[in-house]
Amino acid sequence: MEKSFVGKCQYQLWFVLLISFLLSLILLFFDHSALTGWDQNNVVTISVNNFVNVIQDRKNKTIDCAVNSSHRTTASSTTYHNSTSELTKNTNSGRQVNVTQEKKEPIEPISPSLDSCFGRYIYMHDIPRQFNEDLLKDCHSLIKWFDMCQYISNMGLGPRIENSETVLLRKGWFATNQFTLELIFHNRMKQYKCLTNDSLLASAIYVPFYPGFDVGRYLWGFNITMRDSASFSLVKWLSQKPEWKRMWGRDHFLVGGRIGWDFRRQTDDDSDWGSKLMLLPESNNMTLLSIEASSWNNDFGIPYPTYFHPSKGIQVRQWQRKMRRTKRRYLFTFAGAPRPNSTVSIRGELIDQCRSSSTCNFLDCVHGANNCEDPSKVMKAFQSSVFCLQPPGDSLTRRSIFDSILAGCIPVFFHQGSAYEQYVWNLPKDHTTYSLFIPLNDLKEKKVLINETLLRVPKKEVLAMREEVIKLIPKIVYADPRYRLESLEDAFDIAVKGVLQRVEAVRREIKEGKDPSIGFAELNGTKF
Repeated sequence: MEKSFVGKCQYQLWFVLLISFLLSLILLFFDHSALTGWDQNNVVTISVNNFVNVIQDRKNKTIDCAVNSSHRTTASSTTYHNSTSELTKNTNSGRQVNVTQEKKEPIEPISPSLDSCFGRYIYMHDIPRQFNEDLLKDCHSLIKWFDMCQYISNMGLGPRIENSETVLLRKGWFATNQFTLELIFHNRMKQYKCLTNDSLLASAIYVPFYPGFDVGRYLWGFNITMRDSASFSLVKWLSQKPEWKRMWGRDHFLVGGRIGWDFRRQTDDDSDWGSKLMLLPESNNMTLLSIEASSWNNDFGIPYPTYFHPSKGIQVRQWQRKMRRTKRRYLFTFAGAPRPNSTVSIRGELIDQCRSSSTCNFLDCVHGANNCEDPSKVMKAFQSSVFCLQPPGDSLTRRSIFDSILAGCIPVFFHQGSAYEQYVWNLPKDHTTYSLFIPLNDLKEKKVLINETLLRVPKKEVLAMREEVIKLIPKIVYADPRYRLESLEDAFDIAVKGVLQRVEAVRREIKEGKDPSIGFAELNGTKF
């Protein structure tokens, strides 16, 4: 009985010793791993191996999110840091004194309020030079019968104006051609505060193609193959880029220095006008900003370039003060030339009424007169008048609209598509605050006399409208690309803001599961 009891105790004692030995081995293993570092390739336990896989999986997911997320997710994605082991040793004995393993907390994402460019980053494609800079090398042939070489100087602003009549300010004035917007815009974008080299950060993507200069070379005497060649090559290049595949081009935009219709040739007849750039399948997913929009929903009008390109905000404010003080001796001015071959033009009627009124100033722009090619003469005429007549030109819009606003002259429109439905980002929605409207048909049918109509406007309203026009000046000028107007938003800033809002709206539709193609580039017959 005593032997039996002793045997049982010995059995239990050996069992305890065995368990203690095994535990010691396990502790020794972990102690050794802490001293030598964890080698994932030599892990021998299932639990340790699983732990490493979990960590690695989290790393991979973090990287995937950074690559595939939208610009907002990318900008604020959280970076995770692996836990690290810190080892402190006693240098005298070589014996380990303390081992601590610290797990760092994930870094909080940067608040959008701390990043002034959050939601405003633009990525600019580095397209082949054949689509922009190389076009300028042959500047003599950009427009037939017209040498553009002097106008591409000063980053597209043209030659500086030496003012001898004190009509203009001493600085900031250039003889700018109305077709150089795409060059001016490109140079402004190079100085854009929120330009990024990381397309993953970008809220929108700019394509610095010069479509107006490209097609302008081939509008007369060339077949459609020549006119469309660069457009086909460009969209092929774009569609192969990873940036394109992210939203299939709906975050892409480009700028045209000609009217939108010049890029929407409807047929493949050589006698038809323009290129087919904006009717290509890829281009249907892009947004075009041009001096005059067409009837498609992915066309937006932005102001024609004026002669004023300030380098500082104070220059704008000085000009505004000058326009407020200017005495205006004429009731209205018309600067233009007749269109005798046009059955729809009202220019002939405007010229007749202007010439028959002592309160009207007529600036004759007949070819060869050189009146309307001289910035000083144009600005002097508009500064001398209370109202400036702005009928449709060869198309619905004309550069003169913005020259008159720059001069503090209240524009008088005759077609809704000349400004109200064109420049929705730059001009007030309530057009009665800054302009007067006379229906085109009323003038054609001789139902109105312009002189009498303008005289009926109360003086108080005239003063209020003029002040509103003068306030619009910063919004319709493009600053000198070599400088930044830190205190003011110019036409470039407003255009970029409009594009960013449009792309953000598309992203919301995608997030909500809607088809972003619906309405994006459709023909809108009621637009104008």
